[in-house]
Amino acid sequence: MDLIISLDGTGGTTVRVYSAIRQAIADGRLPAGHRLPASRVLAADLGVARNSVATAYERLAAEGYLVARTGSGTYVAPTRAAAVSRRAPADPLRARSGWTYAPLPTSGGAPAPRYDFRSGIPDAKLFPFESWRRLVAAELRLRAHDPGGYADPYGQPALRAAIARYLGYARSLRAEADDVLVTNGTQHALDLIGRVLLRPGDVVAVEDPGYPPARRLFESLGAAVVGVPVDADGLVVDALPDAARVVYTTPSHQFPLGRTLSVARRHALLEWAARRQVAVIEDDYDTEFRFSARPLEPLYGLDDIGRVLYVGTFSKTMLPSVRTGFVLAPAALRSALAAARQLGDGHGQIAVQAALARFIEEGQLARHVRRAGRAYADRRARIVAALGTLTGLDVIPSAAGLHVTALTGSPASGAAADPAGRSAAHPAESEAVSPARVVAAAAARGVAVEDLGLYGSDSTGFVFGFGAVDPALLDEGMAVFSEVLAGRRDT
Repeated sequence: MDLIISLDGTGGTTVRVYSAIRQAIADGRLPAGHRLPASRVLAADLGVARNSVATAYERLAAEGYLVARTGSGTYVAPTRAAAVSRRAPADPLRARSGWTYAPLPTSGGAPAPRYDFRSGIPDAKLFPFESWRRLVAAELRLRAHDPGGYADPYGQPALRAAIARYLGYARSLRAEADDVLVTNGTQHALDLIGRVLLRPGDVVAVEDPGYPPARRLFESLGAAVVGVPVDADGLVVDALPDAARVVYTTPSHQFPLGRTLSVARRHALLEWAARRQVAVIEDDYDTEFRFSARPLEPLYGLDDIGRVLYVGTFSKTMLPSVRTGFVLAPAALRSALAAARQLGDGHGQIAVQAALARFIEEGQLARHVRRAGRAYADRRARIVAALGTLTGLDVIPSAAGLHVTALTGSPASGAAADPAGRSAAHPAESEAVSPARVVAAAAARGVAVEDLGLYGSDSTGFVFGFGAVDPALLDEGMAVFSEVLAGRRDT
């Protein structure tokens, strides 16, 4: 890689080369141990005489900035390379006000906890890496002589067709390849939809409790986000704000409660959206893994006037690192969404999309979902059984997904409540248990569970993911959580 330095300043060429390299070392652009170009190469790059560069190198070496190693080259000395603090400008640039810019926590980077019950993380050990590696490698070989042009922002045609067919038999959706726009996952799809549909100040209705990244994304676009309560039948349609321009919902497996939007509510929501000309974003959150009952027909399949945008991802069925999702959009929005995609990141990874098309068409995705689903069903059953032995926790029934939610005996759990709002089933526990404190105490013992309160609303409880937990440690982890819960009640 070429070394780019500025030769602006006073003095002869040698002095300017010397000063530029010394400054690059001082401010950390040339770190300790970095190998500098040969004097001949750097001289050619800078358009100066080789002797000027060689003399500058000799002076820097004499002063301890560089070390010359015979037969190897010239390196930055470890004792002299240190980044210096830069003076902050008097009037620094600032991000616009109006929303929180702190990044949301992720599951990557830090070591996983011993008992990992975090939600939304699939088990990478269940994924057929060898099969996937062969498919990706084959696609890369096929593209060895690719002219290097840019691809279609809609996504690879083969993948769009494969997704349409997959949704036909997996979710009973009537879709064609032209209905599908490939994205880099759910968040990318929501961003594209928001940029196409929303203007600053528009109202977006979201579920409460709900999915924080979606709420924050809409806020980042300048929308006014309004939370709408969720009860045993899902999103409360009667509570939707009249001013809403967009409704975001997870009807088939509500996050984080896990409930399903009833048939009556589905029709009510579509009728409400039709009357007010509102767009409905249907996030089909992790419904591929089902453990009981047949799934209800998605809103997209019930919609006959083009109000629903159906969003899906392969982050749970495969891996988050695959970074591939999709949106089924009404015909009137497709070109706008593709244009927004093209303006943002152009297009997705061609080889990955082509490999995923083959992965689906060869039946490997369906086999993986079945195999992983059996493993997840066992883990889910063990967690539900363990929670069933804990006094004061009410498990919310759910038929799909990668997590289980338990309420701390609150009225929202379905138990009768007294006038003070306490659960008649567990009057003492609802006052004694602080989920935030339990979560913190559990974390100190290596158990990672989530506080339901982090997702909004007045409901209190815990969210237990079962995708990432080691099945050999699951029962032990639940036992530790039980001890922590009992201990917090006693304090």
